[in-house]
Amino acid sequence: MTATALPEHPLHTERLTLRAAVPADAELTWRYRRLEEASAWLTSRQTTLAEHREHFTDPGRLGLTLVVELGHDGGGEVVGDLMLRRTDGWAQTDLAHLAAGTEVEVGWVLDPAHRGRGYGTEAVRELLRYSFTELGARRAVANCFLANEPSWRLMERVGMRREAHAVRDSLHRSGEWLDSLVYAVLAEEWAAATR
Repeated sequence: MTATALPEHPLHTERLTLRAAVPADAELTWRYRRLEEASAWLTSRQTTLAEHREHFTDPGRLGLTLVVELGHDGGGEVVGDLMLRRTDGWAQTDLAHLAAGTEVEVGWVLDPAHRGRGYGTEAVRELLRYSFTELGARRAVANCFLANEPSWRLMERVGMRREAHAVRDSLHRSGEWLDSLVYAVLAEEWAAATR
């Protein structure tokens, strides 16, 4: 099972609003996603606004995306976007129904102009809070290239642990085979760390 798990209402942190993306956000996210600094590590990269709009507004993609806005009043500057995908945990076949929808995969991209201010950490912490307390997920997972140090450092800041380091398993658009990392955190670990 892979399903949308986006909140029906905006989520608020001290400085940010996380809300389900809408088609009009394609232009706002293109502003930073087109930059090499932001797109270098993304799974897919589009080269024109038209390509990005088609990719971003695909229902399967749009249904997994939240935008990160500054402030709480709505209409604040978009400084990034997040991916939240509900997945099934691995289970033996006779128990698979008990593992359905128990995990989430999270991902993110931030506008390079707004990095270094803690927005990514703040947004991902809220995404994990929502995943564990409102969705009832038991485990959250994220992955990245080893060379994408800012991403795995963020994973560590929000309490995720490195579970796997695969050697030269991922082909990057540079033509190089690069190492990749998998991080995760369990609901009980997150709860203990946030008490």
